[in-house]
Amino acid sequence: MKTIDSNKNTVIVTNASKEWTPTSSHRKTSLVAGLLYLLTFVSIPTLALYSHVHGENYILGSEPDTRVIIGGVLEIIVALAGIGTAVVLFPVLKKHNEGAALGLVAARILESGTIFVGVAFILSIVTLRQVGAGADALVTSHALVALYDRIFLLGQSFMPAVCDLLLGILLYKSRLVPRTLSLIGIIGAPLLVAGYIAVLFGFIGRLAPLAALSAVPVALFEISLGAWLVVKGFNSTPATIAPVQNLFQLAANIRPATRELSN
Repeated sequence: MKTIDSNKNTVIVTNASKEWTPTSSHRKTSLVAGLLYLLTFVSIPTLALYSHVHGENYILGSEPDTRVIIGGVLEIIVALAGIGTAVVLFPVLKKHNEGAALGLVAARILESGTIFVGVAFILSIVTLRQVGAGADALVTSHALVALYDRIFLLGQSFMPAVCDLLLGILLYKSRLVPRTLSLIGIIGAPLLVAGYIAVLFGFIGRLAPLAALSAVPVALFEISLGAWLVVKGFNSTPATIAPVQNLFQLAANIRPATRELSN
């Protein structure tokens, strides 16, 4: 005669609760991810730090290159922090949709790769200036500036929209954070893409107010998400499907045992 394995049933219930209840490790994950998201905003001053690089005769000047080099370092920090956000969140997000979570990691790596290439363009201009390339290198420096502007548009306008759309959908479905916060990312991503396309086709300038406005929702989403994860962490709302699954599994275990008892 077989008996019902009550321990097995207990394990089933316990596993379901662990799946949806934030643990101390999840709190650490949310804290690290939040700090990394906040760190991605350190490159905001680069717009001012790079301003004189866009001048027609920058490589002919004699002022220090410290501002430009600092801007490059800040962008490198942002690139590494961007990869870190996706990698840190991956163990949590993959429980809800592993494919989308992996796509977020890949998109962040691609985004960061474009940032590194952009920094290489900027530092190449600095190198031309430091070696005294002179007027003969003016065309080259202008080309490098144009390349930086284009890859900036791709890596720091288009790719963040892709990343935030994926993340917004994952967070909305999983309810790890308030859905209102997730919706900011979901709505902001298409707006950023619209701004990117407008700049790409020359309808507005790269530094035009409309271009800046199109980036506001995504920036608000990321800074709000970073602050939320640092202060609050993940939500502890349990999923409703887990208990239902447990009931079916318990019923499946009870039926054979009942038949044995009747025999």
